[in-house]
Amino acid sequence: MAVFKGFPQDTLSFLGELKANNNKAWFNENKPRYEALVREPALAFIESMSDGLTEISPHFRAIAKKVGGSLMRVYRDTRFANDKTPYKTNIGIQFRHELGKDVHAPGFYLHIEPDGCFIGAGIWHPESKTLGQIRSFMDDNPAAWNKAVKAAAFAKQFTLEGDSLKRPPRGFTVDHPLIDDLKRKDFIAIKSIDAEAIHSPRFTQSVLKDFRRTDAFMRYLCTAINVNY
Repeated sequence: MAVFKGFPQDTLSFLGELKANNNKAWFNENKPRYEALVREPALAFIESMSDGLTEISPHFRAIAKKVGGSLMRVYRDTRFANDKTPYKTNIGIQFRHELGKDVHAPGFYLHIEPDGCFIGAGIWHPESKTLGQIRSFMDDNPAAWNKAVKAAAFAKQFTLEGDSLKRPPRGFTVDHPLIDDLKRKDFIAIKSIDAEAIHSPRFTQSVLKDFRRTDAFMRYLCTAINVNY
């Protein structure tokens, strides 16, 4: 595996070209550029994250594989989508919990795209059972939730985003002190990052530092769904 030296300067411009030419013929013609500007540096980045991620939590995985690892597929699943363009125009990297097999598991995330780069942590679109566990745990442990999301290192850098219910979930009243958070259908924290940062050889250390800022938040979610952190 190559040593990670930062994503190449042309990575973002390539993704912009892919967005403007999102078809099989163009992609096949430019496959060597995709390998050099996207997949190879992404795999090197994932490999460079392994030791530091283990220090944060030994239960999350940095898997540098072309298929089935931390790098998300470039091919879109268009079966049920109105948008039939075949390729994703971003780089998505997810460091999932060891017990998770898909994007709905607890995880740390990096998103690279010309229109915006960001770091994420949490659980996206948890299934109903998992969502119920989180809500019940929040109801039983409100002080720890507030401490996790209001900690200075976290709150100054990250915002909670994602979908929410319009009404209180079943079993909770509108006047519950945590009702806005209990209505969440996603428990994800997002931090925007400067696109230029991806080109630095020290990008790995920067991402790990941000992941560490989410420690209490991630620990809370993992405890809520009974998985190790």
